[in-house]
Amino acid sequence: MNRRTFIKVAAVSVAALMTGCGSDEKFLDVKFLRQIVTKDLSTSRCIMWQVEKPLKNPVVEVKINGEIKNFSAQDSSFTDDGKKNIQYTAAIEIGDEYRIVDGDAATAWHELKNISGDEFKAIIFPDSQCGGGYDTWGQVARHAFENNGDADFFVNIGDLVDNGEDSVQWEDWLTQIENFLPTMSFAPVIGNHETYTRDWKVRQPVAYLNYFATPDNGIKNFSRQFYSFDCGAAHCVILDSQWDELGRDIIDAQKNWLRQDLNSTVKPWKIIFIHKDVLQYRINGRPERREGFSEVGEIFMPEFESLGVDAVFTAHLHTYRNRGRLKNFHADEAGPLYILTGLSGNVRYGGLWIDHALDKVIAPQPETDNYLTLEGDEEILSVKCFLPNGELIDETTLQKS
Repeated sequence: MNRRTFIKVAAVSVAALMTGCGSDEKFLDVKFLRQIVTKDLSTSRCIMWQVEKPLKNPVVEVKINGEIKNFSAQDSSFTDDGKKNIQYTAAIEIGDEYRIVDGDAATAWHELKNISGDEFKAIIFPDSQCGGGYDTWGQVARHAFENNGDADFFVNIGDLVDNGEDSVQWEDWLTQIENFLPTMSFAPVIGNHETYTRDWKVRQPVAYLNYFATPDNGIKNFSRQFYSFDCGAAHCVILDSQWDELGRDIIDAQKNWLRQDLNSTVKPWKIIFIHKDVLQYRINGRPERREGFSEVGEIFMPEFESLGVDAVFTAHLHTYRNRGRLKNFHADEAGPLYILTGLSGNVRYGGLWIDHALDKVIAPQPETDNYLTLEGDEEILSVKCFLPNGELIDETTLQKS
């Protein structure tokens, strides 16, 4: 029995128990039911799901203070890679539980995490792209979820899949974590591979933007490609580093938006997630390539420093490197913490990169997959990196003065 079938059978069993308790409701079978982050996780969520056939009048029921409130759903279906995806999206207020209802059919109830106060916790996944199936991603992700069920949200820092147009890869990626998606909010990041067609040409990240209804940034030409949200004491910013693929106009638009966004937050912690890394590494066999800083670093590191950013998480290079705190392109405890997060898929670049002078901690070699946790309150920010077997390989703590 595969994972998708198991989930369906388990859900039907729950529905049968409901019926046995006197309910006349039919079971509503949906797939890829997921929570997407909104601007404030303490007040709202975005709920998305797919079905095999169109629904008549779908709503999301939410239990709020012992009462049930209905939120209407909008048809957000899309076609990509020659496949029609029948999909619905609903904006809901926060409560204790939610379920999808259509007529006399309903799903099981799912938890809504109530986030109040300053404490927060997230799981961070680096590139999850895989070749030949997404079992590796599934194994890493499930271990992380099972050992961090108290996390409020999770992030994938770009290159979720290998070819953004390939619908089979997206379905495999989603199926691997389908039983965790309904109860933990997701904050996705665009990577370069989200922009690739099946034959490796570049296009807009159509599937990514349709699968994940992230918060609107108010920028017409780049809506939802970068965004921000609050969780506890953290203000999290998701940036888009894909101007080589999608056009350089996004650079200035994003810088101006970032300044306004970070200057308007009152949260103690300012945290950045961006796919491409800020450093440039030498490459074995390519003596002409020099060690230094990437264009992403040259453009955004001064912005991060001037805006009081506390931590920056990057990906793209499929290796874990903790650089400590940097300012003015040097090691400096007055600057933000920079962590290159590694990989959570099966695409490896063994022996490719030559260590950078700013690397403080490097994952054990030969490198394997990993994931991170990020948690804190108004005074402490803690980052931990784990191997798939749960071994802790790095830990950093920041404290507000």
